[in-house]
Amino acid sequence: MMKQARTLLSRSLCNQSSSLFEGSSRSSAFRGFATWVDSSTTKRADAAKPSSGRVFAPYAIFKGRAALSVEPVLPTFTKIEPGNLRIDRRGSVMMTFMPAVSERKYDWEKKQLFALSPTEVGSVISMGPQDSSEFFHDPSMKSSNAGQVRKSLSIKPLADSTGYFFQLSVTDNIQNSNDRIVVPVSKAEFAVLKSAFSFALPHILGWDRITGGDVGIAAQGIASLPKADPMQLELEWGKE
Repeated sequence: MMKQARTLLSRSLCNQSSSLFEGSSRSSAFRGFATWVDSSTTKRADAAKPSSGRVFAPYAIFKGRAALSVEPVLPTFTKIEPGNLRIDRRGSVMMTFMPAVSERKYDWEKKQLFALSPTEVGSVISMGPQDSSEFFHDPSMKSSNAGQVRKSLSIKPLADSTGYFFQLSVTDNIQNSNDRIVVPVSKAEFAVLKSAFSFALPHILGWDRITGGDVGIAAQGIASLPKADPMQLELEWGKE
């Protein structure tokens, strides 16, 4: 059973989240992730203290030929009158793929991004054991570079039913490149992804602000998000 969600999306996420390995060594992203894990275990006493900074909590899958990290990107809001906010841009689930260069080392320079929209997140959540999904993005659809960069993400079950293949293909006519990164995902890892996606969905829609969030805190939290490198995110999303 093939379930396809064909979407051509055009957004700018330049003021939102960057990927898992920001700030780590470009030649050894795995080492950077391990450093964060160690830091979190040695500073538990500070974990309960309020912080205005961002919490880094991606889910990472490391395999022999490539790595995949997943994390939510919160929506942005616009103030429409004192005390009220209106959603300006819905969030997404950012997927970062990186090929391996050696054992437990991944090539930061060749990373590829793919941002799942709320509807695409729902497609993944609803997948059954034998289902497949495929998503198509044209990052520059509404610009003069429309069609120059094409991305497709396919999720297909393994032949032995032990998991799924996540394959990201990127054709960039501007850079004259054609990249393909494949990450095998086990059943257990896929179960974690689906559960995390279900938890993240109301947050990337902004609905958590309606059901129990404080508007003032929401505005403050969004304003405190660090700016990502625009050149990184423009590979996934074009400017409207």
